Amino acid sequence: MKYIQTNIKHLRALKQFSQERFADELNWTRSMVGSYEEGRSEPPIDRLIEFSNYFNIPIDILVKNDLRAARDTSFIEVGNKRVLFPITVNEANEDLIEIIPIKATAGYLQGYADPEYIEQLQKIKLPFLPTGTHRAFPISGDSMLPVKDGSFVVAKFVDDIKDVKNGRTYIVLTKEDGLVYKRVYNKIEERGCLELHSDNKTYTPYDVHMEQVIELWEFTCCINTQEYSENELKLSSIVNMFQQLNVELKSIKNLDKALE
Repeated sequence: MKYIQTNIKHLRALKQFSQERFADELNWTRSMVGSYEEGRSEPPIDRLIEFSNYFNIPIDILVKNDLRAARDTSFIEVGNKRVLFPITVNEANEDLIEIIPIKATAGYLQGYADPEYIEQLQKIKLPFLPTGTHRAFPISGDSMLPVKDGSFVVAKFVDDIKDVKNGRTYIVLTKEDGLVYKRVYNKIEERGCLELHSDNKTYTPYDVHMEQVIELWEFTCCINTQEYSENELKLSSIVNMFQQLNVELKSIKNLDKALE
């Protein structure tokens, strides 16, 4: 339990509690807190359970991970527990974002809550990103044209799924389908679900009920890994693409106005 002493001290500091106040919160003694933080003794299992329950953080994360780089926003709710989002910084103390490679997309459904899985992912720095926790996800298929197969969507983690904005695009992690990239409509009050649409209208919209949604990430930017051909950039090709997708330009304008 080499990290427990520093983690107790750091998490107490995040709460801005004195040792005495923290001891009162957990029904410990101040000397007990001091002993744990200074490494003079280690908390027994019953104290670890109390500590874990107070912060809603699993015991294995508390004892296996150095949380000193974590802020209070470095944790997300998964079920009734808070799971660590590993915060990786470069030498300039700038946040790095994780890239989910195409080969790892199948494993993301099992590894999204595992700090060790997230820790081993490749990372990049994108200094133009707004504040928030971001991650880069690979896109496959043609359901969200003109986003090309093989592109990466950089998206911002949504803390509360109920905050979804109608008509925006999101990376959605579900228990059934894993990772999908769709245009999302909030139908929580009406039907208790999110309505997922593809921009390629040959794909039928479908509902995902709230209990199936694990994570939601809002689109921030797209990174193309393939260059558009000259033909793809011609106006006639762009118009033809929209016609193939059965997208009316009028409805696109109306959507833009609604989002302004």
